Amino acid sequence: MRRLLVALMALLVGVAPSTATSPVRGGTLNYLLAVQPAMLVAFTTDGVRQISPKITEGLLTYDFDLTPRPSLATAWRVSEDGLTYVFTLRSGVNWHDGKPFTAADAAFSILLLKEVHPRGRITFANVASTDTPDDQTLILHLSKPAPYLLNALDAQESPIVPKHIYGSGKADTNPRNNAPIGTGPFRFVELVHGSHLILEGNPNYWDPGKPYLDRIVYRFVNDAAARSVALETGEVDLADGIIIPLSEIERISALPHITIERKGTIFNSGVKRLEFNLDNPILSDLHVRQAIAHAIDKKFIRDVVWYGHGQIVSGPISPDLAPFYVKDLPSYPFDLTKANELLDVAGYKRDASGVRFRLPHDFRPSSDGDKRTAEYVKQALAKIGIDITVRSQDFPSYVRRVYTDRDFAFTTNSMTNTFDPTVGVQRLYWSKNFKPGVPFSNGSHYRNDEVDRLLEAAAVENDTAPRKELLAKFEAIVVRELPDLNLISDDNFSILNKRVVDAVVDASGISGNFSSVYLVGHTK
Repeated sequence: MRRLLVALMALLVGVAPSTATSPVRGGTLNYLLAVQPAMLVAFTTDGVRQISPKITEGLLTYDFDLTPRPSLATAWRVSEDGLTYVFTLRSGVNWHDGKPFTAADAAFSILLLKEVHPRGRITFANVASTDTPDDQTLILHLSKPAPYLLNALDAQESPIVPKHIYGSGKADTNPRNNAPIGTGPFRFVELVHGSHLILEGNPNYWDPGKPYLDRIVYRFVNDAAARSVALETGEVDLADGIIIPLSEIERISALPHITIERKGTIFNSGVKRLEFNLDNPILSDLHVRQAIAHAIDKKFIRDVVWYGHGQIVSGPISPDLAPFYVKDLPSYPFDLTKANELLDVAGYKRDASGVRFRLPHDFRPSSDGDKRTAEYVKQALAKIGIDITVRSQDFPSYVRRVYTDRDFAFTTNSMTNTFDPTVGVQRLYWSKNFKPGVPFSNGSHYRNDEVDRLLEAAAVENDTAPRKELLAKFEAIVVRELPDLNLISDDNFSILNKRVVDAVVDASGISGNFSSVYLVGHTK
């Protein structure tokens, strides 16, 4: 009767009754992923950003406008010259194995990220040394300013890992990578390869009373149709929108128990692209890359392959990074006649079957859209006499083939810009970031001294206007030299069951630590 009276009074005054609830303890949240990542800690790979922050934390978190907030660091200050960063670390924090977290762990992690992370080699390039005068103080000494650094300390970007686990041996082969120990609100329980991952609430978490959930179960479902069904039936509670067939989004979003969330995606902003292996003898010829560019209809890719999701781009910087986005870059208009002329100039004549040459093409197996893009590329390039074999593989095999073995000609992928071009874009074109074995770095093996100079100058420029000019000059060069062909910007969103509360509370979105997440009853 009380609820009825509240609803009636709300109706009489023209407002809806409040749906606010107090956090509910317990329950299992089912998280849908398309592929099992190669490892569960986000210091050498991108594909684990939705898992790692629940286990391993960063020094900071960020509001939606990227204002820093405390995490493992409770306070921080930067010197006027931008060369010294001092962090006060949280006391009373333990690793999941019971050992205390100290400044030595934080200092070790920063230097490890500088060595092995595909973006960390740029993010922390100017970190010359660290000091730890006591267990709760971390000091970073920089050789040059890094205007982006204070925004790079989120758990999904720069996880802090235990020195006593990673202090010896190679980090990328450490057995704890798939059974991690962190300081976060959830602890590793079980990984069944190709099936699921189970995390349980950390009873000794430093934030008293949290987490509210008993556990999180990640389900690896490689079939796109099965992923849609799992969301529709309520078998799973949330997913990144990119892993659902885009043909299904409109129908799924209309379901009464589903909501679409577009906040908390800034770290995922990026560009879908074709990346060329410049060590390939055919693709090392600029005329061939230009021909491929003219044979690709970007409008078709956006409107048909990606169902209208995204924005056509020419350069590598997403429109989401508004201060640095350049709208009127040179482009390669769809022109099959021009494409054929370029291949003739390059000396690749058609044989009796009409084929000029044959190439394999690998796509990143993260979404149905990546596969559809690769299939479109095969059809498009056949029209100019290039015979493409599309190769499909699981995610770890793809990463090994492209970034370790370098057994590829060109690949369809999508690279996040993150929150800043120096962190998210420089890694793809900086010659010093060509390092076989490090994923999502300079896979093209692109080398240009002027590009290196422009990128390095932008990385230490504190003034936005000259920094934008430097990056615009860089973009013009890479569009002309075509180490990759940028296609469309990403359209990022998350799909959540309405029983999930407070999953998106900051800039990390569903890649946050989920310490505040709780579940209410189904509303299907």
